[in-house]
Amino acid sequence: MQTSLSLSLDKRRIRKDNSYPIIIRLGHFQKTTSIATGQSVPETFWDDRKKQVKRAYKGVESINFLNNLLRTQLAKANEIVNNLHYKGDLDFMSIVEIKDRIVGKTKYASFYKFGYSQVEKLKESQRYGTARNYDGVLSILKTFTKNRDLKFNELNYQFLKRFERYHLSKPGNSMNGIASYMRTIKAIYNKGIKEGHVQRDNYPFFKYQIKTAPTQKRAINLEYIRRILELNLEEDSPLFHCRNYFLLSYMTMGMSFVDMAFLKRQNVMDGRIKFQRRKTSKAYDIKLTPQLTEVLDYYLRGTQKDDFILPIIKRESLELQYKDAQWALKRYNKGLKEIANLCGIEERLTSYVSRHSFATHALFKNIPLPAISKMLGHSKLSTTQIYLKSLPSNVIDAYQEELNSF
Repeated sequence: MQTSLSLSLDKRRIRKDNSYPIIIRLGHFQKTTSIATGQSVPETFWDDRKKQVKRAYKGVESINFLNNLLRTQLAKANEIVNNLHYKGDLDFMSIVEIKDRIVGKTKYASFYKFGYSQVEKLKESQRYGTARNYDGVLSILKTFTKNRDLKFNELNYQFLKRFERYHLSKPGNSMNGIASYMRTIKAIYNKGIKEGHVQRDNYPFFKYQIKTAPTQKRAINLEYIRRILELNLEEDSPLFHCRNYFLLSYMTMGMSFVDMAFLKRQNVMDGRIKFQRRKTSKAYDIKLTPQLTEVLDYYLRGTQKDDFILPIIKRESLELQYKDAQWALKRYNKGLKEIANLCGIEERLTSYVSRHSFATHALFKNIPLPAISKMLGHSKLSTTQIYLKSLPSNVIDAYQEELNSF
């Protein structure tokens, strides 16, 4: 370990009483800096060999107490450095960062200040969806704390339980809603730990468990998909586009709305749609079936290589384009409610339904779960199982009848 700590007298800075500050000298990869202890003695009363104040010094009531205080400060600094070494972080830190850890100095004692810094970093990385999510949760927290600042040390188990009760006391709020907020808070807190702004020992999620409630079935049966397909709508009307977006998502293995919004003419090549998912950067390569081609051709007419396929994104900057997609998604979900009424669909029709319906219908066709998971772009089978855990009762009945046929 190329990092060292020792008590020393800083002879560069003499005080008015002719004493010199006692410091902790920090060395790291041939660089040095000093950490104040708040104590000082005249040079003649400092024992540089033993690194302590000489017993002859009369400037304090107890020399033993002073030397023990200095040794305690040094021991705490060494403990912090050793922990950084054991975690494998020490060699990748600057001497200034190590000093900041030791003195407890941080620009982000405020959870809000640190959180909003992460929002800006996400925007710089063009992750506008996640940035919007972080910003929204921070705003909700600020409302809860009545715009009072929130320090990292205040964000503890008791605070999280109070926030949970506050959320659930509002009409219409759900356990899954608070779970979503808590996951974002947890993500920001984890970043704070990683960047050294708070110690992991204070981690509130050791005790607080994020709970979710079973979600209502989102998939609709194939007959409803056919009704949506056969719906007679005036060409180029708002509902005409909503219907097409729903079918495009279903026929492209549950493509998300934001991914559809950002599809360009250049993503369609050699009878396939090739793109990277916005959320995960996972590459997709989807075959153009005759049914999919029929819907897609309406939007491809007259487009150039760099044109967006769907009439959703209108503006130039990426941040504004995400806002275009966000507003269009709200209009899309509103339109889907009207389509559900026209088709006699009692289930709630949203942008998620096409994705969940695709997954459920794939299971009905006996497509293996790993294949469905790959189609949906999931990295874990457990995520796919969440999509499929609420199978309709008639499907369960059919499975039971099949098992009871001896």
